Amino acid sequence: MPNFTISGLNRFPVKGLSAETLDTLTLTEGEGVPGDRLFGFARYNSGFDPTNPEPLPKERFVVLVKEAALAGLNTTFDDTTWTLQIATGDSTHSFEMDSAEVRAQAGVFLHKTLGLSDPEPPIFVSAAPHRFTDVSVVSPQMMSAISVINLASLQDLGNRVGAEVHRARFRANIEIDGLPPFAELDAVGQTLAFGDVALRILSRTKRCAATEVNPLTAERDLKVPYLLRKEYGHTDMGVYVEVVKGGRLTPGQDGQLKS
Repeated sequence: MPNFTISGLNRFPVKGLSAETLDTLTLTEGEGVPGDRLFGFARYNSGFDPTNPEPLPKERFVVLVKEAALAGLNTTFDDTTWTLQIATGDSTHSFEMDSAEVRAQAGVFLHKTLGLSDPEPPIFVSAAPHRFTDVSVVSPQMMSAISVINLASLQDLGNRVGAEVHRARFRANIEIDGLPPFAELDAVGQTLAFGDVALRILSRTKRCAATEVNPLTAERDLKVPYLLRKEYGHTDMGVYVEVVKGGRLTPGQDGQLKS
């Protein structure tokens, strides 16, 4: 039973925007990360209906796979006050998103700042408990899936291609270290156990062009899916898990991989 350690915990309140680093994470059986991807900016003609939410392809939202410049924005979102802050360079813009008028202003701001090609600005949407996870289109179970990345796998890829592969490219909820490189990919059906907390591995995570974007420069500088295919014969990096037994996680906490 290989041992490993939690290196980092993150949630992404607004799909496509910045991560919120967590000091602790309390999970509940069958549910995803609290507050993760409950909001998003739907593109023009996305087809999203908040009164009847249905999973949609990620390209229907403002996300990195299409807009590398998103990585150049530093954002925070307080889901208790619905306050969105967007920092661009030396200026910070604050939007009180409980107002329809201000939500529209935020959409206009993103449309202009990112230079979106859509004929109209994106619309800020939510329909909790509906989540805007990339794999929500697969099944209701996957809508609440939690993403895990093994830092040793990133290091192995970086060593092979001679470049740093930053963890932030992969926007994972849980970052672990201590497993052999890519051991997680062969552990589908097994469990990541952290004390009483049990997370069953559901599937590998197939990577798209969003991972090509350098989170520090907001430029596409590393063809991650291509390099994964070239070096390993697949485009997988990380896994999705479901909570089968809830509890509290913290950075530095040790875990085991159990059959």
